[in-house]
Amino acid sequence: QLQLVESGGGLVQPGGSLKLSCVASGPSFDRHIMAWFRQVPGQEREFVAATYGDGPSTYYSESVKGRFTIYRDNIKNTAYLQMNRLSTDDTGRYYCAAQSHRPFFTTAEVDYPYWGRGTQVIVSL
Repeated sequence: QLQLVESGGGLVQPGGSLKLSCVASGPSFDRHIMAWFRQVPGQEREFVAATYGDGPSTYYSESVKGRFTIYRDNIKNTAYLQMNRLSTDDTGRYYCAAQSHRPFFTTAEVDYPYWGRGTQVIVSL
């Protein structure tokens, strides 16, 4: 089992950047797909990005592609989400999630058994 703790959220102006971190504790971090989701109150949780254990294999939602970068440090058991050119539409609570490796990425939250408590991102003037 993995336990996940996110950090790095905050208030940022449109056009700005933030870097989120997700520290995992538990076995075989490098054998888990790590993902980020986000949620706005009253809406369903939305997939943002995911990465395989090897790092270079990544997948992004269309809404963040080209602006966000997901990466990981398997020595530090940490996954990151670098967010650039933020807009007000990026406001939400960001969650780190994990699942054991499978042959393809999945974007459904039900496929991820491990979750952090989230970190709040507010993009506003």
